[in-house]
Amino acid sequence: MSTSTAHGSTNGGAPGGRTRGVGSLAQMAARVIAAIADEAQRRVPTADLDERDPDYIRETLPGLWMLASLYFRADVRGLQNIPEEGPVLLVGNHSGGNLTPDTHVFTLAFSTYFGVERRFHQLAHNLVLSMPGLGSLRKYGTVAATPENAQRALDVDAALLVYPGGDYEVHRPSWESARVDFGGRKGFIRLAKERRVPLVPVVAIGGQETALFLSRGERLAKLLGLDRMFRLKVLPISLALPWGLNVGDTLGHIPLPAKITIQVLEPIDVSRMDVDKAYERVTTQMQTALTGLAEERSLPVLG
Repeated sequence: MSTSTAHGSTNGGAPGGRTRGVGSLAQMAARVIAAIADEAQRRVPTADLDERDPDYIRETLPGLWMLASLYFRADVRGLQNIPEEGPVLLVGNHSGGNLTPDTHVFTLAFSTYFGVERRFHQLAHNLVLSMPGLGSLRKYGTVAATPENAQRALDVDAALLVYPGGDYEVHRPSWESARVDFGGRKGFIRLAKERRVPLVPVVAIGGQETALFLSRGERLAKLLGLDRMFRLKVLPISLALPWGLNVGDTLGHIPLPAKITIQVLEPIDVSRMDVDKAYERVTTQMQTALTGLAEERSLPVLG
């Protein structure tokens, strides 16, 4: 018995050690991720709609105009479909990774068309607002994507831009560029119904060509517990400048100069519609319009 025990200890030590080693690495990785999550949450600013700064927007519009017009060759259509005053819910498809160039283009177009004094807010993921160098987004009216912030924005008669597809849609593979994919999220329909505000769809194409997005990385995100810690269901993988292989897009990337085209559709009154039917109508109309924009393009990036 003593001999058998000694033998088992000798041969079983390596596998046991490897198991303990793997377990220790997993625990260490979990602690690191938890620490990063805590730090990211601390960096997320408290939502303050008054951080929007019309003077700052006015001063920076020329630079944004050059970026949109010369680099992205932006074409924004249908702004007249947005009511000229009062609260309105703008619902867009989301593209371009964490940098979302179509949002910058649309912000420029909206502010130029309606003037910087008109309240305009955009909802963004907490992590985007906590990323280094993106604090200026708050001066443009960007706040964390929560139901409470959406309510606050509509309470002050703002135009509110939401992206129901969130991180799931913005990191879809580049070959799905012309696909509206909200992942079944219908909170925006309920919001429009409860507040009885016009719902105006906004479709954009080109953003998903600013890098080569390969995978959402859903399994990897689940394995690392990112959903629980960051509300992230994806850990995207792309080929992007200057990193080459870009995992997570946490540090952003240099977008390729893809042509960005945005179309604002006519308002949809969902107040008397069933949530599911309203969702189907909105996404169907958006998909039809996005398919039309895609058919206008001859080549990726070049447009």
